[in-house]
Amino acid sequence: MSTPVISVRGLGKRYYLSHQQRSDTLRDSLTHRARGLWRRVTGSAATAPEGEEFWALRDVSFDVHQGDVIGIIGRNGAGKSTLLKILSRITEPTTGRATIRGRVASLLEVGTGFHPELSGRENIFLNGAILGMSRAEITRKFDEIVAFAEVERFLDTQVKHYSSGMYVRLAFSVAAHLEPEILIVDEVLAVGDAQFQKKCLGKMSEVTRESGRTILFVSHNLEALRAICQTGVLLESGRIKATGPIQDVITQYHSPLSELTIDYPAADKPAITRIAIDPVRLAAGDLVIHVSYQSPEPLRPAIAGIVVSSFDGRPLFGANMRTHPPAEALPGRAGVCTLEFPQLAVHSGNFTVSAWLGDKGQDYDAKLEAVSFTFVSPRHYPNRPPLHVIGPVDLPCRWTMRPTN
Repeated sequence: MSTPVISVRGLGKRYYLSHQQRSDTLRDSLTHRARGLWRRVTGSAATAPEGEEFWALRDVSFDVHQGDVIGIIGRNGAGKSTLLKILSRITEPTTGRATIRGRVASLLEVGTGFHPELSGRENIFLNGAILGMSRAEITRKFDEIVAFAEVERFLDTQVKHYSSGMYVRLAFSVAAHLEPEILIVDEVLAVGDAQFQKKCLGKMSEVTRESGRTILFVSHNLEALRAICQTGVLLESGRIKATGPIQDVITQYHSPLSELTIDYPAADKPAITRIAIDPVRLAAGDLVIHVSYQSPEPLRPAIAGIVVSSFDGRPLFGANMRTHPPAEALPGRAGVCTLEFPQLAVHSGNFTVSAWLGDKGQDYDAKLEAVSFTFVSPRHYPNRPPLHVIGPVDLPCRWTMRPTN
């Protein structure tokens, strides 16, 4: 078998979540620098960072061969972006290693790889030079890059003045046309408009089909992953849960049983302590969500919010008490906010719920994709079209027919 172009073995990335208030005074900064200099001069070891240990990735291993198009799937916080940053050499792993064979172009977030003080034209040549291309090679591709990005009018403008959409269009065009062996793309394409996203997906399919380039693609758009990827990697809590054909991995991503309730420990600030979905009402077709909270000081009043998303991370609907106030808002240190959606108007499928807590003046806490539920529509048909064909929302409608002969 051929040598992998990417080989990942035992990869792990640890962070420390500080619980101390950060100080940004000049005195604190000088003290920190002096301690660092003293450690370098004396050879003494740095003290371990204070705070809670958090592993964004843990014991991740896989291989990618030339021409593979890999879709990396997972819920928010699963470790997808951390993995791509390690493979792009933006951050170093804590454990394990990642071996890359070939030139890598990365498109991870708006602004990555561009110098804001340089023009679009200058950044094209800068990125090509970073990839090891000669000026003549870049010049041959230049017109094609500019035409694809649709930024001709702003080519000699500093990119710091570009909109996020213009930034992404030019960055993707540079990455796709300057012929790296490996292209790494994060969810950043979601910044662009729908037409440009479709154009990008077509270009990625083209470069893999015609030149055998390798692509690692992170997206919550499962249809995009189905369209261009052959293989999927499912991450969950920083570990690989599944690998295999992309459709099999997407099916596993959808398959977890509903988690209707989650509890959180009390904190020293206003915080959500429980999110629960009423299972009896859900079976009857209603979505009823309870958000419990506690606060050291009375909230005047507490304000909660809910967002329901499809299982691939797309927000579908929701409400908060600022825009939909309850009949009576009660101040207090603890309570339960309940939101009801009678006769839930969605098709059968898997969904997640995020919750938020605040008051009239500020936000205090948010729990993203905290609980999940499986909904079976009262109008469910075993042979219905899949959700990616008809969409998740089940709006009232009426068909009519008439003959034409």
